[in-house]
Amino acid sequence: MQPSDAGNRASTLQEAAGSLPGELLWIGPIADDELALTRECIAGMVGVVEATSPAAAVESPPAAFRDRTPVAILLASPIPATWTLADGIALSRRWPLAPLVSVAATLVEGRRRSGPALPGIEEVAWNELPARLAWWLHDRERGLPGGLGMPATARREERVLEASKRIADRNVRSGRPIAVAAPRPLDVEGIVDLLTAAGRPVVRRTCGRPAIDELADVIVWDVAAITPTDLTWLAMVAANRPAAAIILLDSFPRGETTRAALRAGARAVLSRPVSLEALTGTLLDLDRPTGRPASGL
Repeated sequence: MQPSDAGNRASTLQEAAGSLPGELLWIGPIADDELALTRECIAGMVGVVEATSPAAAVESPPAAFRDRTPVAILLASPIPATWTLADGIALSRRWPLAPLVSVAATLVEGRRRSGPALPGIEEVAWNELPARLAWWLHDRERGLPGGLGMPATARREERVLEASKRIADRNVRSGRPIAVAAPRPLDVEGIVDLLTAAGRPVVRRTCGRPAIDELADVIVWDVAAITPTDLTWLAMVAANRPAAAIILLDSFPRGETTRAALRAGARAVLSRPVSLEALTGTLLDLDRPTGRPASGL
């Protein structure tokens, strides 16, 4: 994910307002570092209107949504059980066509993998939301039906098949060359298979770290777990190839390590094993002329 610089954020968003594909409603706190990072990232993709709680949003709707439906409604969830079923029902009655999504911070991650807490509300990890949102906005801008993808609890095989079918149906393709690096040959081949399913050309496969002089436009690097040594190497690659977009795959993305990776030159940090829709969403956002790739955000 790539947050905007604090000093330029207001003017940048104001200039881009006319080109953003609608506005979404963000409900809840952003004091959590991970949720704040997610909020910064999606601001470059879509307009964001904030509300303190579902009750406040329903009783006194923001001016932008008094007679319009939000692109999506995001429930910021810093801890488990932040929201109740009654909150979801109230929001769905007020805006029945708006997708309801819970943005799960790290403290929610363990419980999220055991199944959705609230029916009708999909939970997406904080670092995957921007990429999943980019995937959905791409379909929306082209007038195609779709959603944020399959639930996170769906089987990996089901997710790959569903996402690859949607890619084939929508003819999502790009000629930007991609290099893949991972610690084991099996990991390399797994990423290459996903990129092939996404219709993306892979020009180089490396077992280990990517070369400092890597010439590909996009580098997908599976680091397994971000370490200080990885950050140092990342900074050297980014300094040598400032125009290259480097996507890191991390087993357990956390707010502090993700920010460190972004400062070192990464354009996105995604969870591993990475889903096809998150990887494709990140690449779609990279393809946008004004897109700010996100941490699968």
